[in-house]
Amino acid sequence: MSLAKIYTRAQVGIDAPQVSVEVHLSNGLPAFHIVGLPETSVKEAKERVRSALTNSRFLFPEQRITVNLSPADLPKEGGRYDLAIAVGILVASGQLVSQELTSYEFYGELALSGEVLGVHAVLPCVLAAEKAKRCCYLPVANDELASLAPNANRKAVPSLEALWLDMQGQQSLPLNQAYQKDVIEPVEYLDMDEVKGQESAKRVLEIAAAGGHNLLFLGPPGTGKSMLAQRMPTIMPALPADAALETASVYSLIGQHIDMQNWCRRPFRSPHHTCSAVALVGGSSKPKPGEISLAHNGVLFLDELPEFERKVLDSLREPMETGQVTISRAARQVDFPARFQLIAALNPSPTGNYDDKRATADQVLKYLSKISGPFIDRIDLQIELPRLSTSQLQSEHQEESSAQIKQRVEHAYMIALRRQNKSNAMLNNRELLCYCALGLQEKHYLAKAVDKLQLSPRSYHRILKVARTIADLSAEPNITLKALQEALSYRAFERLISQLTRY
Repeated sequence: MSLAKIYTRAQVGIDAPQVSVEVHLSNGLPAFHIVGLPETSVKEAKERVRSALTNSRFLFPEQRITVNLSPADLPKEGGRYDLAIAVGILVASGQLVSQELTSYEFYGELALSGEVLGVHAVLPCVLAAEKAKRCCYLPVANDELASLAPNANRKAVPSLEALWLDMQGQQSLPLNQAYQKDVIEPVEYLDMDEVKGQESAKRVLEIAAAGGHNLLFLGPPGTGKSMLAQRMPTIMPALPADAALETASVYSLIGQHIDMQNWCRRPFRSPHHTCSAVALVGGSSKPKPGEISLAHNGVLFLDELPEFERKVLDSLREPMETGQVTISRAARQVDFPARFQLIAALNPSPTGNYDDKRATADQVLKYLSKISGPFIDRIDLQIELPRLSTSQLQSEHQEESSAQIKQRVEHAYMIALRRQNKSNAMLNNRELLCYCALGLQEKHYLAKAVDKLQLSPRSYHRILKVARTIADLSAEPNITLKALQEALSYRAFERLISQLTRY
C-alpha cells in the first residue's frame, strides 16, 4: 500500500478537532512535503521523523513522500503530529501492517532517537477520542494525566519501536494502566476556624459558596479579607467529576502541572494587580487561556482591587455574565471556559480607612472611581469588614471549622440542584420568574428598596438570586421578607459611595 490514513487531533481552545494524516508514496526524486496549513514547528517534523525512523532501525523510503493534514483550513502547530506522520510512513511503505488503523489515534512528538515525547493538551484529545470510540497511542509522559478520562482506551508508548511491536502483535503495551488517585489533603490546610471574629463576613462567604455568587470585601488593612478569601475553596460544594475534567483540560492546554492526588479540588487563582488584560483574560497571537479560565469552576481572587488597571477589570465584565471568554484574532477565534467565582478585596480609602481623616472625600472618591459602576454591578454581595478589637484577637473561643460550614453549604446547594439543576447565580431571567417568585409583601418591599437605592435591573435580579440562596440555607421553600432584607443589606460599596457623595 502506497497510501495510508492515520487519525490524530489538533488543539483549538479546549476543543480537539479530528485531523486525518494522509501519507502517499510515489515514484520520482526523493522528497518530503507536508501540506495542510502546517506551521514551522510542523514542517520541521520532516527531519525529526526521518531521524526517528532511521535510529529505530526502520527503512526510510527513498521516494516522493507527501503528507496531507486534513482539514486543510485548520492551522496545525507543535510536534503533536510527529507520531502519526511516522506511523503513516510505516504503513504506506509496507513496514507496518494493521487492519485496525481506523480504531486508533496517535499523539506525540518524536525525539531523534525514536523516543516518544510528551505534548500539551492531551486530555481534550483523549476525551474526544473516547466519544469517537477509538483507542489512543500517546506518550508515557502524558499517560497519567490521560487516565483522568474514566472510559477512554489508551496505550502509553515509550518509543516508535515499542509501538510497532504492539501493533504487529509481538509485544503488547499495557492497556489503560491504572494510577493512584486517592485524594490527599495538603499538609498546610487552610481552615475557617483560624479566622477570629468577622461573623458577618463568614456568613456572606457561606452564602456565596452555596449560591455561586460573586463577592466583594471592603475594609481596612488587617481585617482578614485575604485570609477569608483563601479559605473559600474549603467550604465550596464538592466539584463533580465532569467539571473537574473540564478544569483539568484547561490546565493541560498550557502544560501546567496537575496534582493527581487533588485534581478534583476547586482551583484558586490570585493574580497580582500588575497583570495585564491578556494575562487575566487570555490571548496572545496563539490564543492561550488566562487566569479567569484557569479559575474555571473555582475562585478568582483579586486583592487590592483599585490597583488593577480599569480596562483590565472591565475586560472581566462579559466573562462574568457568560461563563466563557472568546479570543478573536485575524486567523482564528477561540473559546475558553471561564465560569469562576470572583472574590475581590479593597481598602475603602487610599490611606487604608476612609474615616482616619488622612484623605478627603474627593480623594477617596477618586481612588474608588478606578472601579467602574458596571463592574461593581456584577458583584452580588458587598460587605464591609470592621477592625477587630483586642478582646476578639485574644479570644480563645473555638470558631466554626470549614467542614461544619461546608455541610450547610452542600445541603443548600443540593436543594438548588434538585429544584433547577444549577446554582442560583446561574439562573436566567426566565428561570427567575419561576424559581424566585415573590409574595405581595415581598414584592412591595423590594420595589421600595430598589427605588430608594436606585438599583439597576441587573442588581435587582442579583438580589433575587442572593435571597433565593439565603432561603435555601434556611430550607425555606419560598423567598421570605427576612431573606430579602438580608440580601439588600449586602450593598456596602454602594452605601459608601452614597455617603461620600451626600455632601
